[in-house]
Amino acid sequence: MRLIVVAAVALLAALPLVPSVFGSYAVTLFTLIFFYGFLGQAWNVVGGYAGQLSAGHAAFLGIGAYTSAVLSVERGITPWLGMFAGGALASVLGALIGFLGFRFGLRGFYFVLLTVAFAEICRIIASNTDAIGGAVGYYITFTGDPRQFQFQDARAYYYIALALMVAVTAIVASLERQRFGLYLSAIREDEGACEALGVNTFRYKMLAMVLSSFLTGVGGAFYAFYLFSLQPASVFGIPQSVEIIIRAVVGGAGTVFGPILGSFILSPLAEVARHYFAQSGWHGAHLIAYGILLIAVVLFLPEGAYPRLARLFRR
Repeated sequence: MRLIVVAAVALLAALPLVPSVFGSYAVTLFTLIFFYGFLGQAWNVVGGYAGQLSAGHAAFLGIGAYTSAVLSVERGITPWLGMFAGGALASVLGALIGFLGFRFGLRGFYFVLLTVAFAEICRIIASNTDAIGGAVGYYITFTGDPRQFQFQDARAYYYIALALMVAVTAIVASLERQRFGLYLSAIREDEGACEALGVNTFRYKMLAMVLSSFLTGVGGAFYAFYLFSLQPASVFGIPQSVEIIIRAVVGGAGTVFGPILGSFILSPLAEVARHYFAQSGWHGAHLIAYGILLIAVVLFLPEGAYPRLARLFRR
C-alpha cells in the first residue's frame, strides 16, 4: 500500500509538467480536489475517528482565512506565518466549542446544532464588522509576490494544495497507529464503555477537536490567497461546512484515505453541477445533487466508498 501511495503522489506531482495533456482547467480542478481533500481529512479527525459530528467547520476555515488575510494586508505579515496564527485562533474557538459540548455531554444532533450555531455567530459578526469588509467582503490585492502567498503560475497552488493534502493524510495515518487514534475510534464506537474502562474521553475528544480546528484554520489561509476575496456568507455559511463534511462521509469517515477518495468523487461532480445548474439559472442546486448522492451512500454504502473498494481490492 505504501508503494502505491508514493507512486500516486509522484504521478500527481508530475502531471502539471505536461501542460499539453494537463491544461489549466485540469490544474484548477485538481487544486480544488486536493484542497477539499485536505479539509475533509481535517474534519475526519474529530468527525470520523472521534465520532463527534461537527457541522460548523466553516467557522474554523473562515477564522483562518480572515486572520491570515488581515495580517497580510494590514500588518504586512506573510501568510506563510499568518496561516499558523489563523490555525491557532481557530483552535481556540474549537476548544471553546469542544468544552461547551463535551463538558455538558452534548452528543449527536445536539452537538451538530452547537457547531452550526457558532458558525452562524461567526458569519453574523463578520457581516457586521466594517474593519474586515462587512457583508461586502474582504478583498486582497494581487501582487504576484510568493512571499505573500501569491503566484503568477497556477501550478504553484496545485503543488501547495497537494502538499497540504499529503501532510494531513500522513498526520492522520500516524494518529491511527498510535494510542490516541485507538482511543478516538473506541470513543466513537462506545463512549460509555471507554469511560468505564478509565479512558478520559473528555480529554481525547478535546484534543481531537483542537487538532481538527487548527488544521482547518491553516487551510483557511490557502482559501483566502487562492480566491483573493472573502465573503462571510460563503466562507462561514452552512454550505461550506457541507462541502467539508460530505467528502469524508462519501469516501469513508474514520479511514485514512476515505476523505481523499470522497474529494476525487465529489469535487469534479460539484464543478460539473455548478456549471450546468448555473447555465440553467438554478444557482446552488448542486447541493441537491449532493443530497441525492448522500442518500444513496447512506442506503447502499453506509460505511463509505473506500472501505468497500478496499475489500474488493483485497479479494
